[in-house]
Amino acid sequence: MNLEQATVKIKEKIQFAPHIKAKVKFDFGDDGRIYIDSNESPVLVSHEDEESDVTLACSLETFQAFLEGTKDPNIAFMMGQLKVRGSMGLALKLNAVLED
Repeated sequence: MNLEQATVKIKEKIQFAPHIKAKVKFDFGDDGRIYIDSNESPVLVSHEDEESDVTLACSLETFQAFLEGTKDPNIAFMMGQLKVRGSMGLALKLNAVLED
């Protein structure tokens, strides 16, 4: 999975989560980042490095495993494969969106 494929997947997933109104950043290190502002209508999705309510940092491979359902984000967090900066409550809401 590359950054563009991950962006498409996130756009698909976030449209099914209208209850989440926040600024979220997925940080994939050297592979780039995806920024989402779901306070906007339509939802803003970009690759800019903006301030966010929560930042989820992991590799693209780990993120792909979340989307495929082969890796649990909670276990990845406990193992240090996923780092969360900001609102843990929001991160847990995103967990449910990504796994569906």
